This record gives sequence, C-alpha cells and structure tokens, in this order.
Amino acid sequence: MDNDKKLKYDKEFDLQYAYDGCDLGATCTPTRTVFKLWSPEASGVELFLYQHDTTGPWFGHRRLEPEDRGVWTCVIEGDLHGVYYDYEVTVEGNTALTADPYAAACGRNGRRSMAVDLSRTDPEGFDLDAAPPLPPENIIYELHVKDFSHDPDSGVPEEYRGRFKAFSWRNEKGRRPLCMEHLRGLGVTHVQLLPIYDFGSVDEDGDHSQFNWGYDPMNYNVPEGSYSTDPADGAVRIRECKEMVQALHKNGLRVVMDVVYNHTYSADSWLERTAPGYYYRHWEDGSLSNGSGCGNDIAAGRAMVDNYILHSVLYWAREYHIDGFRFDLMGLLTVELMNRIQRALDAAFGAGEKLIYGEPWRAADSPMEPGTAPAMKGNAPQLDPRIGMFCDTTRDAIKGDCFHGEQPGFVNGSVGLGETILCAAAGWMGGVGDFKPRACSQIINYVSAHDNYTLWDKLALCSPSPGGTVSYRDSRADLLAQNRLAAFIYFTCQGNLFFQAGEEFARTKLGDHNSYKSPPEVNRLDWHRAWTFGELTDYYRQLIRLRKSLPGLCDKSPEAGKRIVEPNVYREGVVSFQVEEGGPRGQRLFVIYNATGHDYAIQLPSGRWTIRADGVNADQHRPLISQGNWVTVAPCSGMLLQN
Repeated sequence: MDNDKKLKYDKEFDLQYAYDGCDLGATCTPTRTVFKLWSPEASGVELFLYQHDTTGPWFGHRRLEPEDRGVWTCVIEGDLHGVYYDYEVTVEGNTALTADPYAAACGRNGRRSMAVDLSRTDPEGFDLDAAPPLPPENIIYELHVKDFSHDPDSGVPEEYRGRFKAFSWRNEKGRRPLCMEHLRGLGVTHVQLLPIYDFGSVDEDGDHSQFNWGYDPMNYNVPEGSYSTDPADGAVRIRECKEMVQALHKNGLRVVMDVVYNHTYSADSWLERTAPGYYYRHWEDGSLSNGSGCGNDIAAGRAMVDNYILHSVLYWAREYHIDGFRFDLMGLLTVELMNRIQRALDAAFGAGEKLIYGEPWRAADSPMEPGTAPAMKGNAPQLDPRIGMFCDTTRDAIKGDCFHGEQPGFVNGSVGLGETILCAAAGWMGGVGDFKPRACSQIINYVSAHDNYTLWDKLALCSPSPGGTVSYRDSRADLLAQNRLAAFIYFTCQGNLFFQAGEEFARTKLGDHNSYKSPPEVNRLDWHRAWTFGELTDYYRQLIRLRKSLPGLCDKSPEAGKRIVEPNVYREGVVSFQVEEGGPRGQRLFVIYNATGHDYAIQLPSGRWTIRADGVNADQHRPLISQGNWVTVAPCSGMLLQN
C-alpha cells in the first residue's frame, strides 16, 4: 500500500462513507435474503451462491447495486438458509474473491460464508435463557473450550471432548460430566472463554489433535468450527455455541467472551479484500503497523472500524446472550471506542449488566488515529471506571516477573516488595507512576492466565528441588504453601478477581511458557490432578465463599482504597493491614501475609477477633484465644481475622 492511499483514509473520507446501519451481511428469512456489503471504493460487486462450503461451482449469480455511503446490496427471494456464498469485489481494476466480513455463518475454514436464518439456530428454551443475577463479587475463571474436556478423565464422551457440546452434555441419567460438576461447584461467577469465534490457525478439515488458543480471527461473528460437531454446517456451530452459553447460565455462571479486535489472522483478510487499506494501520512509509506482534493492527479510531467492532460486540451480546467481553491487547484500541462500547451495552441491556475489561497494553508501538488515545494503563482516568484492566504489577509482585522465569516474587523469596503488596491490597487507589485508576472496578487481580507460565510452573521454576532439579509433577509442601499464599493475597486485594482454569489444582504445562499451539496433551486440564490436589481446590472454594461474604473486600467504588488502614511492613516478607468493613457494628478485618520461612507473631488491635482464614483453611469461624490479642502466623501463609 502506498503512502498516498494511507493518507486518503482521513476524517473527510469517514464523513463521506461511514455507514451506521447494523444490517450489513446476509439477513436471511424463510422468504428472502438481503445481502449488504460495505465496499466504498468498489466499481463492482458480484454475489455467487453455492450448494457446498468448499467445493463445487456456483449455481446462482447476482450483481449488487450501489447505495449511499459505500454500501452495495441485492435481494433474493426464496429460502436461502444453508446456502453458501462469496463475493467478487473490483477496486481500482483489481478483482478479489472474498467471503463476507459481516457473515453470521460460514463453512469449513471460513472460506465461504453461509446464509443463515438465525431463528432456526436457537436451542430449545433459548428465548427464555438469561444470565444469573449479578453477583456480589466478580470472580472470573479463564477457560479454553478444548482444554476443558479433552482429557478422557473429564467424563465427556469422546465425540464431544474439546467441543461446545461438552458443556451441555448429560448422560442418560441426566448427570453432568466431572468437568462440569467441578466448574459449577467451584463458586466462580463468570467463565471467560478463550476465543470462540472462527479463527484461522486450526484446519477444520483436520483431526482433533490440533490446538491453538485462537488469537487469530478470521470471521469475527461466527463461532469456531473445530469446536462444533459439524464444521461444514454453519447452523450447527451456532446452535452448539448457544447450547454452551445456555448450559453455563443454567449452572449459575455468566459467560465472558475473549475478543481480539486488534488484529486478524492475515492482513489479506475479508476486511482487506472488501475495503483495501482501510481497516489496517500503516506507518508513514505505507508498511503495516505491528503493535500486536502478529503482523498487523486493526485501525481502531476510523469510523467504520469502530462501527464494525461495536456492532460485533452487540451482536454477540444479543444473539448469543454473552455477558461480558475481555479485550485482547486493549491498548491497540482507543479510549473513545471502549467508552462507546460501554455506553452502548448499558443502553441495550442496563447499566452494569455486561462486564468489560481487557489488557491495557500492546506488544509494540502503533500509529493511532489523530485525536484518539490508546486504552492503556496510563489513560485509566479517561476510561469509564467500570472498564477493568489486568493488573500486571500485582501479578508480578506476588509471584515474580512473568517474562523472567527464575525471578521470584513476594511469596517465593524476593525482597523489597512489601510496599508494592500493600498498594495492591488497596487497589492501587493511591496511584503509582502513571497508573491512576479511577475506581477499584478498574482493577483485575490475578497471578496466572493462559499467557506465560502457569502459577505452579512458575513457583516450581523459582524453587527447584534439592540438587537444582525442577519437577513440575511433584506435590511439594513448600510449593503448595506458596500457591495458597499467592491465592490468599489476590483474593484479599481490592478489585475484581480472575484466575486461570486449573490453578486451583496446581495446573502444570511442564514448563511450557507459551503453549499457544502446543499439543492438547500439554494444554488440557488434567482432571486426575483435580483429585490429587483436592485440598488445594478446597482452599480455593473456601476463599471464593469467604470473599463473597466480606463486603469490605467487594467494594468497587473510588472510595474502596480508603477502607485499607494501618498498613504495615513489619520485616522483610511480613505485611498487614486493616479493612474497614463498616455496617452498624463497625466491623473490621485484619489481614496478614507472612512470606518468610518462619512463624511470625503479631499483636492485633483491641477487640474480640475471629479467625476466618489461615494458610490451610478459609471461610472458617474460629475464635482467637490469646493473651493480649497476639496471633502467630505460620511460615508462607496468610491469615484473615474479623472482629
């Protein structure tokens, strides 16, 4: 792309061609289908219809007619449900064959779009489907569809393992599989699904041994075919995806969708073929920007790019009943767009009904549109206070730098982190450096996600066995203590809570810190391990129950940080603070973190104290019996008391 063409896509271009309608794509009913495509510089657009998704000649052909603002359209009478289609688009004398970037369905590998009557894709009772009531606290569980049930010990029949159907399947007695029983009994409030739209890195014609996280979008508004039982039939993948959402709702769980609107699988995408040069960022020399680290950046800040992203989010929320969105590399999107999405979701579903958060960073620099600001940590004050941001500072302080495997954190021996841990406990409301969140609702506390080492692998790497060997399969007492303390810390910090599936049973990927395309055997949840580490799982369950019961820790307001009083660093590795719970009795919490290898005795403020959690058990009610209100905290453990 030359520089002159790049500069052409300015505000004037958007004023002339921006289309605000939400009817682009193929709108299919039993009697007619309306095709609409935005291609503002095309000199001609032709539609081709097919009986099959990947092979065979076309059986129908129509020219689309130009309308205002770069929209091309045609209407075909009759029932086209299940018919595949694509376009030939001619721009400046160059003709490209392309699928529909606005398609709601497609065949295998997304090469041909499919006309679909969405009313015929709803599972039974989906019109009555609704998310569970908003919880007192957001506790988010990150899950990959294939990881969840690929293991034979998941209890899912082989034909449904690693697919949408694993979530909705029941046996002949109506019983759920082991993996689903575990999920519904854990106590989390939201399940965040790694990308479930159609992505390009897995061959849907191939076998089920392929694996990818899915951060490479191909068709943004279509469920991934490799997770369905019939990738060729676009209606099947839609129905099974809806069944999954419906099943999660029935089991008391809200559903968050991981979305990747910052780049595409290839820069030669359906977006590029229909509007060459418009949807991607370029440098002044015309080269593609690569702030995503994946070869291209979507040009958020341009009118039709922002409209595309907004309408896509609203589509998933309306059609699939999705309850929240996690934005990958949100720092490549704009503050203006994120706030617009929040306002639109509030208007459509009610204030606070949909959860919005993302990664407030990017992989590298990227040229923003004039007059826009990136949705990064430093711009937190400009974002709606309900838009959450992953807090990497808290993550690294607790367990060690995620990019330096052997560098420890607070729980595993690093020094000088006491004050940082106290800032994390207060939800960073004091502001550190350029990070000044408006409210604790903007904080997502976590210690592990799909990226980088699992928590267990990180702890094992930083604390090798005697002789210097690293074993990820051992159930060592010291690693279990560090794991429990890490969980205890972020579960007692102000903000929202998030953890990776399997963290509760010491999930290991055997030291693989970037398993985005590693075999399923590396990535899948080991359900035997859930039994082996049952006591650790119980500790997580207890922490979840405890957190939900303590209003002083669930406050998301700008005033939440003020609840943290009398913070102390007693010595290296030992910190404490009080939490003002409020209420008619003026209840207080006293929280202690002891990351040392020794017992540590602390005198509590006056009053009658009850131990609610220690390094082994949480959600208990054990009166403190002590002369002078002294309490001893065990090595590498936490304690929470309430008066």
